Formats: sequence, C-alpha cells, structure tokens
Amino acid sequence: MIHSQINGEFNGWDGDTVVKLVNGQVWQQSEYWYHYHYAYMPRVTITNEGGYKMTVAGIPRAVRVERLK
Repeated sequence: MIHSQINGEFNGWDGDTVVKLVNGQVWQQSEYWYHYHYAYMPRVTITNEGGYKMTVAGIPRAVRVERLK
C-alpha cells in the first residue's frame, strides 16, 4: 500500500488521466471512468489487489491504474 499526495492540481478522472505524486511516482488511469472533482494536492492511497487501484480523497471509488515511473 502506498500513501502519498498528488503534486499540484487534480481535476478528476477523464479516462486516461496521468497523476504525478509528491514522492516522484507517475501513474496513469487504466480503466475508463469519468468523474470531475477539483482538488489541490489531495491525498491518495494505492493498493495492489490483483492490480493497482488508486483512491483519491473526496472521490467515492478507486480507479485501476498502472505505474509509468
């Protein structure tokens, strides 16, 4: 399990959102789900339960992601 924060603004999930974390990791959305939610440096949790899923504070569900960096 990884706990971190998004580095800067987050505007929600748009289908292929790339998320840069303050710990230097970069993740990309790998399942389609659209949900608009503006937040500045929200906290995130990434779990690996048969694939990585990211939960962003303030968003009601986790989204499947893959690590780019």
